[in-house]
Amino acid sequence: MRAVFLAHTAVPSGAELAMLRLVSALRAHLDPAVVYTADGPMVARTRERGIETRLLRNDFDSRTMTIATASPRRLLAGGLALLRVGWRAGAAVRELEGTVLVAQSTKALLMGAVAARRARVPLVWQVHDRVAADYFGRALAPLIRLLGWLLAHAYLANSRATLATLHTWRRPAAVAYPGLEPRPPRPRAAQRPPADTVVAMVGRLAPWKGQDLFLRAVADAKTVPRHILLIGGAFFDEEPYHAELERLAADLALPVTFTGHVDDPEDRLRQADILVHCSVLPEPFGQVVAEGMRAGCAVIATRPGGPAEIVEHGRSGLLVPAGDRAALTAALDTLIHDPGTRAELADAAQLRARRFDIAESARTVAALLGSVRRK
Repeated sequence: MRAVFLAHTAVPSGAELAMLRLVSALRAHLDPAVVYTADGPMVARTRERGIETRLLRNDFDSRTMTIATASPRRLLAGGLALLRVGWRAGAAVRELEGTVLVAQSTKALLMGAVAARRARVPLVWQVHDRVAADYFGRALAPLIRLLGWLLAHAYLANSRATLATLHTWRRPAAVAYPGLEPRPPRPRAAQRPPADTVVAMVGRLAPWKGQDLFLRAVADAKTVPRHILLIGGAFFDEEPYHAELERLAADLALPVTFTGHVDDPEDRLRQADILVHCSVLPEPFGQVVAEGMRAGCAVIATRPGGPAEIVEHGRSGLLVPAGDRAALTAALDTLIHDPGTRAELADAAQLRARRFDIAESARTVAALLGSVRRK
């Protein structure tokens, strides 16, 4: 079986890096390939791992279909452009002798519907985003759910929270967490005393990720950490938000370091005592939470959403309501002033993180793809 993964972007954000880890692990079960419809760093990184990779160069700019800003007319024009790219993708799938096509996004789903039809292979939608009104809007979310059901033969979701937002009636579906690649244990320093605490936040610099809420919550804490790491870059025209965060950090007189995008943040996380995840909308999964837990951080994350499937509240981390600045500050005060609790949560978190192994996710994905192909 050859599974061809179709991606509409080659920017190294969470979903694309998760796909790369999955495709690499799938080689133990089947023969994967990746087709990108845009150029970017992920193309070279995929090839470096020895995975057959195709790049379909075209003039379509996926940013013209940004859900929050695009008009209906613009969305229609973009949709037609996606269909044209999908026709070319179908030819690539046939050349690669693909037996199943996996669409990596909503835009890839539209392209994949045409590509799968041309290549005469089943289409699986791997869903990385919650298809809900708070993300896609009240009008568009039901339409996307319907399109998914009409176009895809099966679903792969990155969490139970994501799966719950889909319409899967009589379609095979499975949850495959964006797993972590195995690596040997690494020593790290003990938790620091309150006045020397280092707090980190990892994620793309985007308003819904809540970096501004995080900075304000830290400023409200009884003891401001000695060092604050904001790990992540600004993609998809989000540079103005980056500048806004820099101004906010200066106004609040916080000791913040902006690292920019980091492919593998684990070394940075090993420098931190506490990892904070504070998306203001429910997170589809939150792989940075699992990465922070494996790195030995005491974790604070938001619920509802995927992080509630990763963190056991009070045992392997703390959970706070999304968007609740006061609750986040209270959790920070608890951990900053109690290194012993931090150490206990961090130890339990490292054990918990072992459950999110990419090899297990690959087995789940291979089983679903195999069943869809046989059907």
